[in-house]
Amino acid sequence: MIDQEMKKAVLDSFEKVYGKNENVKAYFAPGRVNLIGEHTDYNGGHVFPCALTIGTYGAAAKRNDKKVRFYSVNQEKFGVYEANLEDALNPSEAAGWVNYPLGVIWAFEKRGMKLDAGFDMVIYGNIPNGSGLSSSASLEVLTGFILRDLYGFDVTNQDLALIGQYSENNFNGCNCGIMDQFAVAMGKENNAIFLDTADLSFEYAPIKLDGAKIIVANTNKKHKLTDSQYNARRSMCEEALSILQKKLDIKGLGDLSIEEFEANKGLLTDPDMQKKAKHAVYENQRTIEAVKVLKDGDIARFGELMRQSHESLRDDYDVTGVELDTLAEEAWKIPGVIGSRMTGGGFGGCTVSIVKDEAIENFKKTVGENYLKKIGYEATFYTVEIGAGPEVI
Repeated sequence: MIDQEMKKAVLDSFEKVYGKNENVKAYFAPGRVNLIGEHTDYNGGHVFPCALTIGTYGAAAKRNDKKVRFYSVNQEKFGVYEANLEDALNPSEAAGWVNYPLGVIWAFEKRGMKLDAGFDMVIYGNIPNGSGLSSSASLEVLTGFILRDLYGFDVTNQDLALIGQYSENNFNGCNCGIMDQFAVAMGKENNAIFLDTADLSFEYAPIKLDGAKIIVANTNKKHKLTDSQYNARRSMCEEALSILQKKLDIKGLGDLSIEEFEANKGLLTDPDMQKKAKHAVYENQRTIEAVKVLKDGDIARFGELMRQSHESLRDDYDVTGVELDTLAEEAWKIPGVIGSRMTGGGFGGCTVSIVKDEAIENFKKTVGENYLKKIGYEATFYTVEIGAGPEVI
């Protein structure tokens, strides 16, 4: 569902910044929300995200020289950032948000796909910044999609996801899993993606919410995922895995059943490490069950699993914080809320809730008021729809 005003704005902005260009094209890549399966994607587990109808709009055209120029309507003060393809591409503080598209160009080149000329690009996103709805993955996939279209590179949408993840890991220094980029690149309208991150096998699962909607609530507490917190949890899980591998034939924590984990958790003598590994194992099993009950039409059980997911992220994985906890815990009190949990990396960002239509107004009003009272600033609520992957518009 393309927002024609956003499309017009990004094309108008391109003309204003770079002048008239007959060859300019408009593009879109979605954001994503993860319904369940958090911090499992780098542990070889399952995730269950869906693409959204909000995302990042882009306008781009090739140049005749080796310059690449970038401009964001969301960050007008930043102005136009220019780089030269003949220079080595390196991340820098001066590049700010442009490090994401530069990282994608760099990752394409690493795969032997060199740009024969530069391009001009304008972006305009309607994903709230720092909300945990994957504005960075959206921008990475958008950039890769534009490169494929402008230069005729032979890459699939799944390749675009892997290139985006590689660039974020190795150029931008955030050790993220594959989920965000995969959900953005492979999105399908009205479907979530049940993805096994161990081997990238996946299936689309129709989301039929008769008489209910998906509501995203933004804490408005900014988070920055490259923060050491995220990488620290990942390395603790990797350490737990290597200890368990001395006894068990497993490739990732996602290979363990709950029974196997419980029988072997004593090998993890650090109590904090044991809790982190427990979350990875239990959350993976919750996700598998969640997709099954959804197929069976048991939306109430799906909601219970969402709550268990949040509690585990709060108590075992320790990535929620008072803002996310307040939003989730206040939501659980409201009649007509089927389920609610934090979504994304944590430490701020958003919750995702499934709310019956007749309860939505009360949910927004009551949760909003109680959040403001406790936290001191407002949360923002969005009713979101499940959209498709990237496209030329």
